[in-house]
Amino acid sequence: MMRKVLTFIMAGGKGERLLPLTKDRTKPAVPFGGIYRIIDFTLSNCINSGMRKIYILTQYKSASLQRHIRLGWNFLPSELGQFIELLPAQQRIGDSWYLGTADAIYQNLYALEMDRPDEVLILAGDHIYKMNYYSMIDVHREQNADLTVGVVEIEKPKSKHLGVVEADSAGRVTGFHEKPVNPKTIPGKPDKIYGSMGIYVFNQSVLMQELLEDARNNKSSHDFGKDIIPQMLKKGMKVVAYNFRNKDNNEDEYWRDIGTIDAYYEANMELIQVNPTFNLYDQEWLIRTFQEQYPPVKTVHSGDKEEGRVGLVLDSIVSEGCVVSGGRVQRSILSPNVRINSFSEVYDSILMEGVNVGRYAKIKRAIIDKDVNIPQGMVIGFNLEEDKKRFFVSESGIVVVAKGTEIK
Repeated sequence: MMRKVLTFIMAGGKGERLLPLTKDRTKPAVPFGGIYRIIDFTLSNCINSGMRKIYILTQYKSASLQRHIRLGWNFLPSELGQFIELLPAQQRIGDSWYLGTADAIYQNLYALEMDRPDEVLILAGDHIYKMNYYSMIDVHREQNADLTVGVVEIEKPKSKHLGVVEADSAGRVTGFHEKPVNPKTIPGKPDKIYGSMGIYVFNQSVLMQELLEDARNNKSSHDFGKDIIPQMLKKGMKVVAYNFRNKDNNEDEYWRDIGTIDAYYEANMELIQVNPTFNLYDQEWLIRTFQEQYPPVKTVHSGDKEEGRVGLVLDSIVSEGCVVSGGRVQRSILSPNVRINSFSEVYDSILMEGVNVGRYAKIKRAIIDKDVNIPQGMVIGFNLEEDKKRFFVSESGIVVVAKGTEIK
C-alpha cells in the first residue's frame, strides 16, 4: 500500500542557550562538523528515508538558513509532487507569529488540507542523528496509534533539559512533562528516563482535530509537549513511544541535542575521534549539504630555514579551501577557507568559515565563528579570566568568539 506522509521540520527556534552562535542565525543554521549546518542531518534523514514532501517552518533570524536551503536543497522534482519548501511565519490565520510548536503547524493547516496525507511526521531541525523515519512510521501503523513519539534513553539527571515521556512496559505513553526535576524513570531502569526527541508521527485526522481544539484554548501555550500530548492522554487516546535503539544489538542509537555551547562543542569533538560514534563517512547514509566552490586543502612548511615553521595537521577535520601555512593544528575542526599562518598553534578548537589565524597566535578549547581575524600573537583559551573580559566563556571553559568580531 502506498504511504502518504507529509513532513514538517521545526526550524524557527531562537536557540538562546547557543548564544553567541545564534546571535545572527537560527539554531538549525549553525555550522557543524566543518561543512554542514545542523539542519542538514534532519534533511538528510528525510531524503535517505524516502520523504519527499517537506515543509520547513522558519521564524527567527532565518536569512542564512533560507539561503542554505535555496542553494543546497532545491533539487527535488516538483513535477512529481516532491518539494522542500520554506514556510516562514506569515500571520496567515491571525495577527500573531508562531506561538509554539503546535501553533506553527496550526497556522499552516492549509498545507495539510491540500496534501491530505495519511500521516504527518513532525521533526526538530536542531539535533544530530541518523534515523530511518519509516521504522517509526511502521511501528505507528502496527500499533494503530493516534500519535507516536520518538524517545531516547537518557541518564536521569539530564531530565531538566528535555521533555520527558512516561511510558509503561508495553510502550504506551502515560505522561509527558517538560524539563521535570524529579522525572519518572523507565520501568526496570531506575537511572534512565525516556527523553523526547521532538519527533512525532500523527494520524492526519487526529492532528487536525487536536490543533483546532488547542487553538480555541486561550490558556494553552500551543506546544506539543506541554499541551497537545497531555490533552490527548486525558482523552485516553492511543499515544505510544518509539524507542530509538539499534534492533541488531539493542544498544542506544546516536542522538545529540546540541542546545548548549558545551553540548555543541562535545558533539563536534566526537567527530575527530579515531573511531567516532557518529560516522560522517557512512556511504549507505550520506549527509548532504551545500558547498561553495573552494580550492583543495594546502599545507605549507619551509623546511630548515625557519625552525618551528611547520604546516602540520593531526587528528583533525579540514574542509576545502583551507591553507595551513607553517602553523600547527591538532584535534580541531577547520571549516572552509580557514587560514592558519606561520608559527601559530590551534588545539581542541572549532574554526568556522573564513577565520584567519595570525602568526604566533595560540588557540585552545575555543569556537571561533565566521570571518574573524585573530591578530598576530593573540592568545585565546589559556587564561579564561582574561578571555571572559572580551569573549563568551561556557560553563566548561569553552571560549566563543562571535561571528565577525573585530579583535584589537
